Amino acid sequence: MSFETIFNLENKIAIVAGGSGGLGQKIVGGLMDFGAKTVIADIRSPRNLDTEFINTDVTNSASVKSMVKEVEAKHGRIDVLVNCAGINNRIPVLEFPEEEWDKILNINLKGTFLTCKEVGKVMVKQRYGRIINFGSVSSLLGHPYHSAYAASKGGVLLFTKVLAVELAKYNVTVNCIGPAYIETPLTSEYLKRGNNYDKIVSTIPMGRLGKPEDVVGAVIYFASDASAFTTGTLLLVDGGRTAD
Repeated sequence: MSFETIFNLENKIAIVAGGSGGLGQKIVGGLMDFGAKTVIADIRSPRNLDTEFINTDVTNSASVKSMVKEVEAKHGRIDVLVNCAGINNRIPVLEFPEEEWDKILNINLKGTFLTCKEVGKVMVKQRYGRIINFGSVSSLLGHPYHSAYAASKGGVLLFTKVLAVELAKYNVTVNCIGPAYIETPLTSEYLKRGNNYDKIVSTIPMGRLGKPEDVVGAVIYFASDASAFTTGTLLLVDGGRTAD
């Protein structure tokens, strides 16, 4: 038995929800480098990426259904789904506006649910699939001022486990990646304020923040046959943040 092609994604059809963001574009590039035909589903078109794009609002079920129908009609199947659309707003719990709470939960948690539901139907029908959701170290840790984000990412982790059990008999794996702080447009403004950057780095044993490139390997693992017997798990890409 040879393992030379264990990470090969040639001719696999992959959807990256939120693929136009800083993290998403690196993930798309990684999937393409390993041979996958990749479709970006996002409300913004990607920059500097030559790949298929479908304007999609992950919080809207009709929009998600339309996107999935279009991908399946064009490509005949969907092999990989990556859910990396996400937002955050750091506000104390007692001051958190209800509408902002709803917005974060809708994008981070409901969006993951809707895409998993519709793509999952296709994967069950074809008896194959790899679903990769994005949690966070906040899926496990109670960071101050992260109430809505932590609630959404904790929800993503438990949702991932439930879906993994439900879909296991159909040869569909469902896993979760949990990054620590990644330097992206989502975090850049916050990191520039005061001593936030140094304060966060001090909590990470490896002494630096994550980069979008750091999560690509985890995505390729979960998308490939290398993870065929791995489902319902959280892979932390956090520089040791949760080990300390």
